[in-house]
Amino acid sequence: MNICAPFAGIVHYQVQPGQAVDTGDVLAIVEAVKLEAPVYSPGPGTATTFQHPDFADVSGGDLLLIVEEH
Repeated sequence: MNICAPFAGIVHYQVQPGQAVDTGDVLAIVEAVKLEAPVYSPGPGTATTFQHPDFADVSGGDLLLIVEEH
């Protein structure tokens, strides 16, 4: 499952590569001008393939990470 940024801002990951996640877990937070949007896991799996370093600038729709389904 591709996990993308909801809008442009700074990404702060809440999980580590290889970490197991469940449906609804917060994977990352994207922050822009005092607005913070949590990015949730749509299903259970393992967080892999982080596309940006922590606290990197991202654009809306950018791929943040991939959750491999179990």
